[in-house]
Amino acid sequence: MDKPKVAAVSGVKNSGKTTLIEALIPLLSQKGIRCAVIKHDGHSFEADREGTDTRKMLEAGAFGAAVFDGEKFQAVKRISVSEKDLMELYPEADLILLEGFKQTEYPKIEIVRKAVSSSPVCDPAGLTALVTDCEVTGPAFAGYEGIPVFQTDETVKLTDYLLEKLNLYK
Repeated sequence: MDKPKVAAVSGVKNSGKTTLIEALIPLLSQKGIRCAVIKHDGHSFEADREGTDTRKMLEAGAFGAAVFDGEKFQAVKRISVSEKDLMELYPEADLILLEGFKQTEYPKIEIVRKAVSSSPVCDPAGLTALVTDCEVTGPAFAGYEGIPVFQTDETVKLTDYLLEKLNLYK
């Protein structure tokens, strides 16, 4: 089995990374692509809901707790982890989308929305595409010439481009 392909959806906070990924997943699924998502949270998030048995076990001092029902599971483990470690959870995926990861070596799609930013923040050398509602001209986009640009509503075109770029056509 081939390793999953990996791409990041990057951008500043509130640029629409989650919204873009949510739009891409059904389109990828329609093309037969099994997609997993790994999101980095720069803050300490709550890994389990208050009142659940697994949360109670963690609060009691367990370093890990899991719950499953035969078709899905949720596991919490208090250890140092990276996105590469988490990728190992999805060997059957065709594509793993990373949310965030502006500095990663993986190919990146950066979203730039004029409501929250005026220029890209990722190194153009690692960008696969730009998704934007901005006019891609002037000093704000200097150095980004030649990078394919998609409007925020061009998710079908972006999906096809991504499949071709990552050689994922089935």
